Amino acid sequence: MLSPDLSANEIRCYFVRKRNCLLVRGRFSSLYMDYYLHLMQHSIKHPERLDAMLKDALAGITLHLASRPHDEGCAWTINIHDPLINIFVTGTTNPGRVTGRLFTEDVKDSGKSLFISQTSRPNMQPRQSMIEFHGKDVFAGVEQFYTQSEQRPTRIFRLPDEDFIQISAEPDADVEWLTGLTEADIPSLDEAEHLTLLETRSYVFDCGCTADRMFPMLTRLSEDDLNYIFEDGAATITCPRCAAVFRTPKSEFDDWKARQTA
Repeated sequence: MLSPDLSANEIRCYFVRKRNCLLVRGRFSSLYMDYYLHLMQHSIKHPERLDAMLKDALAGITLHLASRPHDEGCAWTINIHDPLINIFVTGTTNPGRVTGRLFTEDVKDSGKSLFISQTSRPNMQPRQSMIEFHGKDVFAGVEQFYTQSEQRPTRIFRLPDEDFIQISAEPDADVEWLTGLTEADIPSLDEAEHLTLLETRSYVFDCGCTADRMFPMLTRLSEDDLNYIFEDGAATITCPRCAAVFRTPKSEFDDWKARQTA
């Protein structure tokens, strides 16, 4: 269930006729607004450069989800060598929800940048793929992931006003046309090409996490560790998906455990 207070971000999917390509487009102003409200709520501050990289990853996975089946969920971990960070983003289409966070501490340095994708669908085995990519641009990493793992060329273009377009090759695509596109071609693309609207999807920035949903992580701890984190009567729990911080009294955790065994 999505909160009614969140701003829906509309993503439109088009088929580029005669080119056999899928074009997915969205303006991310509303999603970024909820992202920044989330940061404010949990007193999270990112350096400007890293903040921009996480926002690009959120846009990238949203465009990706909009091009995929409705029942598919996806998570990306983008390990950047320089600066040394992990960018984590994840989302689903039903409901249309994306979230993410940065990891800047205890990040493994493999000496290269890695793009790791995990995909799940009901009644199917999860899929994982990992590629090495060059550079530190998030969209370049997404494009290389599509080329190497998805086996189809994809281009992502950044337009003014937080507007982004992803164009991916479908079977029998005009790959020469796709790879030859430049930023100058994009503003007039709907005039130069025949675009057919396939569907519109909506996404919000929302993790859906609560303190109760964090409690299963605590059950993996020893009694000594639990006593330590609840030493002053309450524990600080950080969501691994969105970095939300929950200050939880031990009595709430004990009540939750009692309900699980009832």
